[in-house]
Amino acid sequence: MFAALGRLAARRPWWIIATWVVVTILLVMFAPKVDSTTDQADFLPDKYESIKATNLVTDAFPQQQDAGATIVFERTDGEPLGDDDVAAAQKVVDDLDLPPVFTGAEDIQVSPTEQVAIVNLTLDPDATGQDPDEYNQVEDLRDGLAAATKGTDLRAQTTGNLPQTYDQAQSGSSAEAIVAIATVVLILVLLGVIFRSVLIALMPILAVGFILSPVSSALINIAAKLFDLQKDDSTTVILIVVLFGIGTDYILFFLFRYRERMREGEEHRAAVAHALERAGEAIASAGAAVFVAFMTLVLSSLGIFRSIGPSLAIAVAVTLVAALTLFPALVSVLGRALFWPSKKWKQAPTGDRFARIGGSLGRHPVRYAVAAGGALTVLTVFALGFNPTFDLGSSSSSSTVESAKATRTLEDGGFSAGATQPTPVVLHSSGDLTQEQVDQFAADLKGVDGIAQVIGAQVSPSDSSTAIVMTVLDDDPTSDTALVAVRDTVRPAVHDLAPDGTTAYVGGITSVFVDFQSAMNRDYSVVFPVAALIIMLILALLLRSLVAPWYLMLSVGLGFGATLGASVIVFQHIAGHEGMVFLLPIYIYLFVVALGTDYNILMIARLREEAREGKSPREAAAQAVRHAGPTVAAAGLILAGTFASLMLAGNSLLTQMGFAISFGIFIAAFVMAMFFTPSITALLGHAAWWPGHEDEKAPKELSEQPSDEHLSHR
Repeated sequence: MFAALGRLAARRPWWIIATWVVVTILLVMFAPKVDSTTDQADFLPDKYESIKATNLVTDAFPQQQDAGATIVFERTDGEPLGDDDVAAAQKVVDDLDLPPVFTGAEDIQVSPTEQVAIVNLTLDPDATGQDPDEYNQVEDLRDGLAAATKGTDLRAQTTGNLPQTYDQAQSGSSAEAIVAIATVVLILVLLGVIFRSVLIALMPILAVGFILSPVSSALINIAAKLFDLQKDDSTTVILIVVLFGIGTDYILFFLFRYRERMREGEEHRAAVAHALERAGEAIASAGAAVFVAFMTLVLSSLGIFRSIGPSLAIAVAVTLVAALTLFPALVSVLGRALFWPSKKWKQAPTGDRFARIGGSLGRHPVRYAVAAGGALTVLTVFALGFNPTFDLGSSSSSSTVESAKATRTLEDGGFSAGATQPTPVVLHSSGDLTQEQVDQFAADLKGVDGIAQVIGAQVSPSDSSTAIVMTVLDDDPTSDTALVAVRDTVRPAVHDLAPDGTTAYVGGITSVFVDFQSAMNRDYSVVFPVAALIIMLILALLLRSLVAPWYLMLSVGLGFGATLGASVIVFQHIAGHEGMVFLLPIYIYLFVVALGTDYNILMIARLREEAREGKSPREAAAQAVRHAGPTVAAAGLILAGTFASLMLAGNSLLTQMGFAISFGIFIAAFVMAMFFTPSITALLGHAAWWPGHEDEKAPKELSEQPSDEHLSHR
């Protein structure tokens, strides 16, 4: 199949290019538009307590209006608020021209220390709080407050649901721009240095920008519509890195083989066909492994992962097809001009360091296996200390944004941090509830640890079997402290206090995150093993071996553990963070496991090729490192660099992701694929290929090279 694709790319490149252009135009014109969501409750199944509470409130209290924003007033000189200041703050609120997303303002509340006063703004019942047209109105609210307090002794800041969402979106937009620019610059520089070619450096940038990105986005929207998938904004930044990083990787897999053939004097179209024939199987297998790793997330119970997985899988599929068709076609069209302005591209480097490394590994495979495996094992031990944090409010945006500063002001001024987002407790009965029952239940809740205040209790006017009690937590509802309190203290106490014949549910964002954690623990036990089994099957089919997949997956597993362990060392032990973003293991799994398999496939496929030519296991390992080492090193360096650009985004979520994934890819390329895999294969020798023994002879088609004369006359 890959030989046929190679001949097609060499003989009919313009047909392939034209097909891609037409498909891109049609998809961009007719693909549906799908709105994103950042509401974590949208990603949970109905079986969880937080969602049961939400559904009961929606049905029984359709008029219930959540707090969309909180205005925090303080004096500019830091002094306590006097009566005149409170009156002035109230006048600011009364005279404020509220944006349409807010329906009104609740009564002003002064903290016990009189340092701050707050006013909660109610959200329009029809508003989701996640639509950009809604949360972008926060900018008008802030402008209005700045104008109203100008020339006074008051400072007004906003926090709460919409302001935090707005700040996260702004941080995300900034992150997207920063990551895109950094990624493009990095690819231009590194490809330029490696190949000394302007066109090679520009090829992935132009292909991703004008074809792969719009095609992927359109197909993701189509899939979201067809299969009712949630679309998450956080995917956008990662999608940029995936398209550029993996796209560049697969281009390198092909280009190194193409240049190798050209250096041997082969005509360029014949070299295209031969390079794709030899590299195509490795590229396809690597892409399939990444695709499977991403797609197994559809088994997750969380919508956020069921959204991210297929989206990234679609991007990988598009990139894979382009690597097997579009990129070889472009190389066929460009011919020798591809390497311009380099004049020495045909000269192989002297004093090849990879030849020296390969020779050393071939002579001493035990040393390399022990050193690489030992280093990975030591780092893996630290992974046991991983402490997840669910504080997405601070991790998804910079600590310098207004909502973060307003929350700190509110807390320092004497208010419970939970005042910005009251937590609903829902009481449901099979019969009718009386107001007296609900009032007694509310009174009992005042003694629950973790609840700072009970601010209202009401039986539904339309459904007397349901009542709601609004509470304020001691801590910021999105903080880890609040999450632990709700999970370990508040929920059990609320359940115990429910009157006979009733059931009590704790709702709100904190309860959502408690359920999120429970769902993730379930996903770890399902998604990871399934992905490992399917990837092992792909490896077994590629290598026709039942032995090699086991130690290849062992190396990938050690890479995962070592990456998480290194992240624990850097962020928890050195930086002093109490924990790291709970999503981190999933993202390490997505990229380190999948891409680590990529590099392993590339290395062992070359090792098999060398063994088929009659070389001994150790000599084959040495030659595989010599020839595939530069490709793995270049691909790993570029991909690690593109993910490292996430660290420039300015929030802890992307900083931790950027470090972890870039370090993991570095480990995958320079430890796993470069040393561990070839050294273990050399030690196992012929047994590594049992029962297929694909190291013994090449398939017939590998000996049937396309005619240079035939291709050159097409």
